Amino acid sequence: MPKLKSHSGAKKRFKITGSGKIARAKAFKGHLNAHKSPQRKRRHAGKGLVDKADVKQVRKLLPNL
Repeated sequence: MPKLKSHSGAKKRFKITGSGKIARAKAFKGHLNAHKSPQRKRRHAGKGLVDKADVKQVRKLLPNL
């Protein structure tokens, strides 16, 4: 049976935390930020966690992590 490869796009977008959760970047911060309030930009800053409903699919994409 061939080796399983991790999905290249998923490798760049997700990180596994020490406790096994999956971290992701939050959306809505890439561009068009001039008109957004600082509060709104702070709310979308930093990392979030992958929702419980999506964890199984993300783990399939990352078999070797």
